[in-house]
Amino acid sequence: MRILILTNNDVGLYRFRKEFLQKLLEEKHTVLIALPEGGMAVRLMRMGCFFVKTEIDRRGTNPVKDLALLKNYIHLIRTTDPDMVLTYTIKPNIYGGIACRILRKKYMANITGLGSALERGGVISAISVFLYRLALKEASCLFFQNSANRKKMHDLHIGGKREIQIPGSGVNTEEHLFETYPDKTVPVEFLFMGRIMKEKGIEELVAAAERVKKKRPDVRFKIAGECEENYQSLLENAQKNGILTYLGFQDDAHALIKECSALVLPSYHEGMANVLLEASSSGRPVLASRIPGCMEIFEEGVTGLGFEAGSVESLTEAFFAFIGLSYEEKKEMGIRARRKMEKEFDRTIVIQAYLKEIRRIREEKNDEPIS
Repeated sequence: MRILILTNNDVGLYRFRKEFLQKLLEEKHTVLIALPEGGMAVRLMRMGCFFVKTEIDRRGTNPVKDLALLKNYIHLIRTTDPDMVLTYTIKPNIYGGIACRILRKKYMANITGLGSALERGGVISAISVFLYRLALKEASCLFFQNSANRKKMHDLHIGGKREIQIPGSGVNTEEHLFETYPDKTVPVEFLFMGRIMKEKGIEELVAAAERVKKKRPDVRFKIAGECEENYQSLLENAQKNGILTYLGFQDDAHALIKECSALVLPSYHEGMANVLLEASSSGRPVLASRIPGCMEIFEEGVTGLGFEAGSVESLTEAFFAFIGLSYEEKKEMGIRARRKMEKEFDRTIVIQAYLKEIRRIREEKNDEPIS
């Protein structure tokens, strides 16, 4: 089969789905990927994927640009003539889905999160709901990463022909091996790793870190990630004042996780937080917002600690609660986190779910009468 994959960036596709792509290639499928050019595109091509540069304004709401994306997808699907299209992330799901409907192509969509547009309400939300309904109605399968997103879509009367809930992108437990917990003589170190933007809770994180440092100057905070919004000066000032260390984008996530005492994610909304999966697989406790897409990953007081999204006070309390645990309690949290990943979130579970649906669609296609 010729399988076309539409998504909005190469980093996520490579880091979280390369094993799936490799399996498709091993099964002799032709794999085409359409996304903006980035540093990981070369690695994907080396694997054997065919790359088509496709620009996407990920966070923009300009209807002219979005119509241009739809036009590009229609042209792409016409010229590549895939047997099936698989889409990830919001704009590829919407405009890729509409393009597939126009051209009568089989397609599957992965709901990696609902995005702020559906969460806020108002005119933008109403338009988004209309577009989602239009785009996903004929999808052969919708993959949901958490039950809350699935329920929200049902409440909004958005659906496809078939639905499956999967444990996010899963985690490669062999790549993210269990790591020995840092020595008890090492100061507590919290790590944030992700896109630097408001909806990831970056403002609350910096404010809470400042509160913690006033009482516990020995505690360390590290932030790794690319600034997608204008927070460069905030981070630089915080670093100058000794509150945190800003590392910028880092390619080797595992090396950073290995050094930390716990990973923190104060996000407002998630599909299924990959960084929490990777940290847990590596044997590190997590501190995360009590939101869908995070709560499924950790067990309160067992493998991590939760706090209320958007609350500096709640996040600060979680930091001090973790700091107050004994060394053995922190270490045991990490051990239990690893066990949970092995049992519930191994990436092979996700890969097999995708492959099963692809085979089902191929069999359906073969059964179709010749027109």
